[in-house]
Amino acid sequence: MPPILPSGPVVEDEYVQTVCNPLCVTSGAARITQVVTLLEHAIASAEFLVVDTETNGLGGEACELTEVGAVLVGGGELHDRWSSLVRCNRPLGRGIQRFTGITQEMLAEAPGLEEVLPAVAERLDGRVLVAHNAPFDRRVLRRGFELIGLEWPNPPVLCTAALARRLLPLQRRRGLGALADALGIEVDTAHRALADAETCARVLCALFPRLCANALTIGDAVAISSRRRRRTVGRKRRVAALTPPPELDFAELPRDPGVYLFRDDDGRVLYVGKSISIRSRARAHFAPSSVPADWTVQATVVDYQSTNSELGALVLENRLIKRHRPPGNIRLTRRDERLCYIRCRLDIPFPILEVASEPAAGHAVTIGPLKGRRLAHELVEQLDSLFGLRHCGRRLQLREHPSAYGQMGRCLSPCLGDLDPNLYRRRLDEALRLFLGETDGRDRLLAHVRGQMREAAAKQHYERAAWLRRRLRRLTVILERLGGALEATHVRAKLVLAAHPVDQVRGDAFWLAGGRLVDWGPAPEDTEALERRNQAALSRAARAGELGAHVPPDEIDELRIIATYLASHPDTTQVMLERTALSETAVL
Repeated sequence: MPPILPSGPVVEDEYVQTVCNPLCVTSGAARITQVVTLLEHAIASAEFLVVDTETNGLGGEACELTEVGAVLVGGGELHDRWSSLVRCNRPLGRGIQRFTGITQEMLAEAPGLEEVLPAVAERLDGRVLVAHNAPFDRRVLRRGFELIGLEWPNPPVLCTAALARRLLPLQRRRGLGALADALGIEVDTAHRALADAETCARVLCALFPRLCANALTIGDAVAISSRRRRRTVGRKRRVAALTPPPELDFAELPRDPGVYLFRDDDGRVLYVGKSISIRSRARAHFAPSSVPADWTVQATVVDYQSTNSELGALVLENRLIKRHRPPGNIRLTRRDERLCYIRCRLDIPFPILEVASEPAAGHAVTIGPLKGRRLAHELVEQLDSLFGLRHCGRRLQLREHPSAYGQMGRCLSPCLGDLDPNLYRRRLDEALRLFLGETDGRDRLLAHVRGQMREAAAKQHYERAAWLRRRLRRLTVILERLGGALEATHVRAKLVLAAHPVDQVRGDAFWLAGGRLVDWGPAPEDTEALERRNQAALSRAARAGELGAHVPPDEIDELRIIATYLASHPDTTQVMLERTALSETAVL
């Protein structure tokens, strides 16, 4: 089997052009024998060619291939990569150019099908074809083979979406990006053939141990991938529209933002929902086009609580669901997976810096929210190396010899059991205090590294100075690209003013201090009431330089809800409350 030639991702006018000798046309009997033999091959030692295709976005006979990417996988690991643009006959539409980033100019000098597909066939020889939503990619490739008169090699095919349906039954969203996110796989680029093929390959590697546990041979894996749910034969079952009981009077509900509650005859809360228009959303549960939920047949009473903003409705909904635990609410508001936090639990021996989707509960320091999980992980790696902090997990395992980081002088190696905890804590405090000021911590971090570099140069430690200079360059790039607030959440008190979706005069006010939502409600109309509540919030904020704050676990959801709302509504007014003069506040 020929190796796949490594290459980087295709950008602009670059492409990988492979000149292949014409393939020999294998007889039908030989081809069938080869496929049958391959199906009997052990799955653990098989080789997989993970493929992704990009097209011109048209359907039927007008569909043309524009790019192919392939990644070789063996033994649950990624090996070689290959990709090529493909010249097409029809002009690309503007929509597909924006979607994929592939322009007409990039395809003008690209090789045609007759040059690209023989290379694909050569790489498929003796390997299993893998793709996400494999029927589409297989159909596109097979049609291309037919157009140039090349025999389709007919390899065994595995679909990662179908495998996820069998091996991850609790994962409801099975798109490539959703699967990658659920499996902890970082996705930098989407809708380019090689990038998507690499993401799909990593998904396959993540599923590979489960696949080997359920399939001994390639044939078994194909059977798992192709097995579908049984469907009812005949006409589709129609769900009859549920007529709301006469006791439910939606006319009394307002058209304002807020929360509505459905109750049964005994007053038990069945469902809690929120909307920017309470009446419209509550009535929609009984619309003819909606599928009735189990609780709707028991609902006899609907009441509500109005708010002045959508954010107020989100916070109130979260609190009411926790209070009543209604059977109709399966889960709380979804989190924004784009946001993350750098956090440090201070109540464990030799604390570590970690990246997580939510703020830390208990006594901890939480930095963020940040946009860019991969960059946040890299920033933590840089901080660990700069200050000699642990690179391992939260649980400290004793070792007889220092780790690789310890041997390189990038970790204090508390795992050896002879490190003074006070020394480690001083290093940790030094790192965390960079993010405890009244402003963003980016400048303080860079200034700290510059100071360390000058100090090393003054002591003629030139190797360390050069190492710090390289760190400084990389940190500058990371901090420029990393979005969000690089500061501890408990340090500054903040006032968030969320407006009414229609009446801009009305709104809700939210006071954040000490890393918690300490107060919220309708925005005060008079200055005295506003300053009084500002003062109350400031009294609960941390003092400058105070390390750590205690956040109860049941309040973490509120912080995430507010951070998600602010990320999706960047125009929301945010006011930093100053200790010196409350009347002189700076609006972000």
